[in-house]
Amino acid sequence: MTHVSELQHGTPSPASAPSPGPAARLASALVTHRRILGWLLPLAVAVAGGVMRFWRLGEPGTLVFDETYYVKDAYSLLQSGYERQWPEGSDDAFNQGDASMLRTDPGFVVHPPAGKWLIALGLQLFGHDSAFGWRFTAALVGAVSILMIGLIARRLFSSTFLGTAAAVLLAVDGSHLVHSRTSLLDIFLMFWILAGFGAVLIDRDRTGARIAALAARPGGPDGPVGFRPWLLVAGVCFGLALGTKWSGVYPLAAFGLAAVLWTLGMRRRAGARTPLRSTVRRDIVPSFFTLVPIAFVVYLSTWAGWISSRGAYNRQWAAEHSGWWDVLPDWLVSLAYHHWQAYRFHVGVESEHPYMSHPWGWIVQWRPTSFYFRRDDEGAQCAADTCAAAITSVGNPVIWWAGAAAVLLCLVAWIAHRDWRAGAILAGLAATWLPWFSYADRTIFTFYTIVMLPFVVLAVVYALGLLWGRAPADAPPGRALPAGLAARRLAVGAFLAVAVAVFFWFWPLHVAEWIPMDSWRARMWLPSWI
Repeated sequence: MTHVSELQHGTPSPASAPSPGPAARLASALVTHRRILGWLLPLAVAVAGGVMRFWRLGEPGTLVFDETYYVKDAYSLLQSGYERQWPEGSDDAFNQGDASMLRTDPGFVVHPPAGKWLIALGLQLFGHDSAFGWRFTAALVGAVSILMIGLIARRLFSSTFLGTAAAVLLAVDGSHLVHSRTSLLDIFLMFWILAGFGAVLIDRDRTGARIAALAARPGGPDGPVGFRPWLLVAGVCFGLALGTKWSGVYPLAAFGLAAVLWTLGMRRRAGARTPLRSTVRRDIVPSFFTLVPIAFVVYLSTWAGWISSRGAYNRQWAAEHSGWWDVLPDWLVSLAYHHWQAYRFHVGVESEHPYMSHPWGWIVQWRPTSFYFRRDDEGAQCAADTCAAAITSVGNPVIWWAGAAAVLLCLVAWIAHRDWRAGAILAGLAATWLPWFSYADRTIFTFYTIVMLPFVVLAVVYALGLLWGRAPADAPPGRALPAGLAARRLAVGAFLAVAVAVFFWFWPLHVAEWIPMDSWRARMWLPSWI
């Protein structure tokens, strides 16, 4: 499972490279074969996961949970470029395809518009009267994220098997399935954070290769690494995450810092005479300006509809209020004031809710969020006297309960062995989980953990990789594995099989399938789930 960095490989010039012999050609063919499998296997899992996410996507055909805000806001964005008000009781009409109740008055919203614009794409393609259209982009993004985590895990662990395992685990997590089948903002936030993380990993590998090349030149690995395009890509992704929910700012900060620290470590390992000084002089400022301003510009661009309008909420605040800010553009002042009002709303939400939860319980899914629940006491919906249909955003217990232990393992590996892979996973978890402890007294929910989920999966895969082990380097092809190693690999396979089986056991709770009430109760494994 040991990662092989590009630092360890030199590249001979074409003129000096000898003609490859049969062994070299075979090795090259094997590398190509592995690269193809590294794409095809996660892709196959993503296709299977996509089928599960698109199957009966339009059911239930009514707005579910917070879809009442985001789907209707998305429709408003299509109509005017900004969010407008809906009267109380407008859901029933909207469920029937009637959007005429949309008012002309602007609506006060507390989340940026990027995620709602993605929902609007589905409305534009399939119509606002189609529940399939409401959820289309969420399902698409969910399916693509399965492929993405497979490729990221393969890069992180240098293993096609572990990359495929990561894709499988994300595909069979219940909270991921639920968010992929409902149009809330958090699936889009998760997607852009995961994409940004992947871009930072590619930047790490490319930067390592450049530092290795510098080591062979005059000046050595203390020299400049040049423009880092994948860091710019990460800036775009984190800007879109921030444009979906403000909590995207924490991964931006965490992985921006990680990129600098990784560069410092690679310079040191390459033999730089003054790695810290070189990193401070040559990397910190360029990395900052490649990442942060790009993210800020992308974030601002998500407000283009609001900025270009005249009727959006708070859009005319600067024109109606005079002060020191008069030297600034009206749109910028008004947008800043709107952000201040939204921030005050966020920090002031303390109303009681039956599904509010404390962040300590999130890692074990202690209090999952019910998105939808219907009960039939006449037995018309199933072969029992009382039936239930539910959409419950509860993660796969096998993944999350193992994940709690795997996070501790990553912490030990990072502290004791300075394993950068464990550090990368912990950085993602810290950025998507720890900030919520500052708001533990607010009304917050376990369904936010969809954003943590990829890093929980990667922590589990990290642990599985250690258990999987490596075959002896001198073992002849075709020889049976040592008994201990074979048993460990069997345990890894059993874990994955149990995770898949548990996913399908909980399937009815995620897709609003009518089942007997006793079957619903049998799936409430903890009293706190009810």
